[in-house]
Amino acid sequence: MTVSLKKPPSEWIPHFVVTKWSVLTFIDMQVKELDKRASGQAFEVILSPSAPDAKGEFPLSTPKKKEVSLDEIQKKLEAAEERRKNHEAEVLKHLAEKREHEKEVLQKAMEENNNFSKMAEEKLNQKMEANKENRTKQMAAMNEKFKEKVSVICELSQFTSFIKLQGEKQTSELHLIKNLNILLQFNTKP
Repeated sequence: MTVSLKKPPSEWIPHFVVTKWSVLTFIDMQVKELDKRASGQAFEVILSPSAPDAKGEFPLSTPKKKEVSLDEIQKKLEAAEERRKNHEAEVLKHLAEKREHEKEVLQKAMEENNNFSKMAEEKLNQKMEANKENRTKQMAAMNEKFKEKVSVICELSQFTSFIKLQGEKQTSELHLIKNLNILLQFNTKP
């Protein structure tokens, strides 16, 4: 291993390395100078192995697992089954609540639809009644106008027949002009 240092070590330095498993202690290390360069110096660091009486422990094998008894396995399986059942019950409860909410929403929508249909039907019936009444009034007014026109025509026809019977030429011409004026007025009325 080559390490670049700015200053060479002047003596042996105690050193330690931290690993995941334990702390290994190196009593000493030796540093040899390799090169001197313009950019710096190069050194070789030689670590001596740890002493046999050092307390640093590095496990060479995996730690032994605790032996599990059949009863413990059974308890774990029962606990897992209980958790599964509880989870399943919660899911079913959630689904039931969701279905209940959907039913409530559907029921409310149906009620609103029925209310809207009833109101629309009532409004339509009211409009139809109003239209029927207006039409009846209009027909009555038109019948009254026709009766008036028929009565005027009947009076004019009687008057003209009376004039013809009279035979008077001058009178008939004057009355005829008056009758024509009345007819013209009657036809121009709305």
